[in-house]
Amino acid sequence: MTELNLLWLPILLSAVIVFVVSSIIHTVLPWHKGDYPKMPDEEAVRRALQPLAIPPGDYMVPRPSSHKEMGTPEFIEKVKQGPVMMFTVMPNGPMSMGRNLILWFVYCAVVGIFAAYVAGRALPAGAPYLRVFRFAGVTAFAGYALALWQMSIWYRRAWLTTIKSTIDGLIYALLTAGTFGWLWPK
Repeated sequence: MTELNLLWLPILLSAVIVFVVSSIIHTVLPWHKGDYPKMPDEEAVRRALQPLAIPPGDYMVPRPSSHKEMGTPEFIEKVKQGPVMMFTVMPNGPMSMGRNLILWFVYCAVVGIFAAYVAGRALPAGAPYLRVFRFAGVTAFAGYALALWQMSIWYRRAWLTTIKSTIDGLIYALLTAGTFGWLWPK
C-alpha cells in the first residue's frame, strides 16, 4: 500500500499534462469540429426562442408532467408532431472559457486522486512501472470515458461524438498512467 500523500506529484502533473493535451485536441486539431453541427435555419430558431427568455438549464420538449401522461393520446400526438428534443440553455453573453477551464483542471486532478487512491491501495512503493500503469490507467479511463456512453444511450447524443470523446478519454488515461508509472515512489 502506498499512502495518498506520497502521490501528490503524479496527481498534479498528470492533471497538467491532460489539461494541456486536451486543450490541443480541442483547439488545434479538427477532431471535434463536427461534434455539434449548425442547426438548420439557426436564425429563425433564435428569433422564435428569444422572446421566451428561457432561463439557463436542461429541458425536454415535449415534457410529460407524469408517467401517466406519457400514455395519453394528446402526449403521443405531440411526440409524433415533434420536435422532440432535449437541450441545454446557457446564459446569454460572451462565452468565457475561464470557469470551464478551471473546472476541467479540477476534474483532471480529481481523476488523478482516484487513480492514486486505487493504485495506492493495490500497490506498494517501488511497484513495477507496468503494474502502476495498469491500475492508474484503468481507473483514469473510467473517470474520463465510461460515463460518456450514458449520453448516447439515454439522450441520443451522436455515437460518433461519444466514441471520439472515449478515444480522448483513453489518451488522457494513458497519459495519467504513464505519469503515475514514471513518478511512482521508490
